[in-house]
Amino acid sequence: MTDISATAAEPVLDDAVRAAEAAARAAGVSVRELTDIAELTGVVTLLGTIWGRSANPPVTIELLRAFTKAGNYVAGAFDGDDLVGACVGFFHAPAGDALHSHIAGVAPAATGRSIGFALKLHQRAWALLRGVSEIAWTFDPLVARNAYFNLVKLAARPVEYLPDFYGPMSDAINGDEYSDRLLVSWRLRDGAVALAGLGSGAGDVAEDELRAGAVLALSIAEDGSPVLGRLDGVTSLVAVPRDIAALRTHEPELARRWRLAVREALSGLTGRGGRIDGFDRTGWYVIRRDS
Repeated sequence: MTDISATAAEPVLDDAVRAAEAAARAAGVSVRELTDIAELTGVVTLLGTIWGRSANPPVTIELLRAFTKAGNYVAGAFDGDDLVGACVGFFHAPAGDALHSHIAGVAPAATGRSIGFALKLHQRAWALLRGVSEIAWTFDPLVARNAYFNLVKLAARPVEYLPDFYGPMSDAINGDEYSDRLLVSWRLRDGAVALAGLGSGAGDVAEDELRAGAVLALSIAEDGSPVLGRLDGVTSLVAVPRDIAALRTHEPELARRWRLAVREALSGLTGRGGRIDGFDRTGWYVIRRDS
């Protein structure tokens, strides 16, 4: 269940609300906006635990309280009475029809249930019902599951590669390396976004692209290290490591090499007019440019 109680005035809004409610049912959670101090405190605790920053959580109760008072988005996913996921966003310039989704997380014990998907569809419906047409956020381009989730499951579109966007973070998720991010735009009324909300995303494209002549701009050696290739293809594939979290823990120098290699490949290709057009679930970005 969700708490999206506003009346949908047109089919796209009604469909968004229905999709959000279906996603919540499938995940076995209820998703709702949060404004109560006790529930906001639960969000602070949950996100601090997920990021391994309980003493210095990614958000504070004061910030969340201010966000909700100003009409911004703070929502939680509940399994019964237990908060198992949260998402926070705020309106951004130049006008009130765009939202920046700052942070979202799901409790480790509740992963694998598509709770993050339910949260994002709730956020989409909430935003559409308030006249918002776009949501933007950033994610770490080295994390394959996040790339697949954002670019395929949600059909968000990459906008900009941002080197070391946050500076040093040194938490349980990011480790102690450059905080490069990929900025994406979720155009809420796009047909591809609506279809993705119904579970229509597909992410097995790399083999087909290779057969059609795609160039390997970055691949993986047998020892797991990055191998830079050509950056002049009309269609290019850029690999990411299979498990960057494990590399950060056990092979931090190799993780840093991957960071710099992916930065060079994606920045180089987009700097030559390429656009990041998708992601294969096996760990490949697909980049295209006009010939």
